[in-house]
Amino acid sequence: RARELIGSLDWIILEFENWSMIPIENLVAACENTPTKIAAKIRNPSEAQGAGFALESGVDALIVDESNDIIEAAFIVKSQRGEINSIDLENDVKQSNNFDLSPLEVISITDGGFGERYCIDLITLLSKGEGLLIGSSASSMALIHGETISSEYVPTRPFRINAGPPHSYVLMANGKTKYISELKSNDSVLIVSIEGRTRKGVIGRLKIEKRPFLQVLWRNNFDKQASIYLQQAETVRLVDSTGSTNSVTSLKPGDTIMGWNDKGSRHIGEKVKSI
Repeated sequence: RARELIGSLDWIILEFENWSMIPIENLVAACENTPTKIAAKIRNPSEAQGAGFALESGVDALIVDESNDIIEAAFIVKSQRGEINSIDLENDVKQSNNFDLSPLEVISITDGGFGERYCIDLITLLSKGEGLLIGSSASSMALIHGETISSEYVPTRPFRINAGPPHSYVLMANGKTKYISELKSNDSVLIVSIEGRTRKGVIGRLKIEKRPFLQVLWRNNFDKQASIYLQQAETVRLVDSTGSTNSVTSLKPGDTIMGWNDKGSRHIGEKVKSI
């Protein structure tokens, strides 16, 4: 009956005797590109998340009673929806299809010692050509490819980026940077593709193990040297200017890798004007 009314009403209000997600999803899909909006009446905090993110877009409004727990849950969903829809990248990074990657010429690859290696495991799957921007300097980072490519050594892990040691910076979805050691479950990082597309990736967990490293050194667009430490493993890959992936163990001086450069410095992840 509700589906029959879509397009002829401004609002449809949903209330269930027994909470049901599939009908909400069906109606959210059916209302797309129509003037009809959906409001769902919720009775406990868990229903707020379900209705608010049904089919990712969610309903248009939540109807709540005067219970503080339910009101708080509804405001959390509202805040999360606002964050997703209008991420503030402070004129630094744009969630778009034209993220500006630059070629970086490799100067040297040397032994990087032995330390803690972090794998960043996301709650979403990566595609070929996608990865995270990581580096020892917040002003110059390399695109580290996700573990989406088949290997004779290990199976693919299409949700994982082998990100390197704890001191490295990673570019977050809000345009700030964090040390890898500061990351935690539910943080949002910026997924970048070789074509310049960007999207948000939520961290599910961090996998930390002691591993040997290689140091990759390059010169950035501002004629400054920058570097990254990566696990010495064939399955850790960077991306070149043609979109092909190169294992860190096969890199050599003169090779080109893709990355991101920025002027200025960072303080606690925030961009500052100092050089």
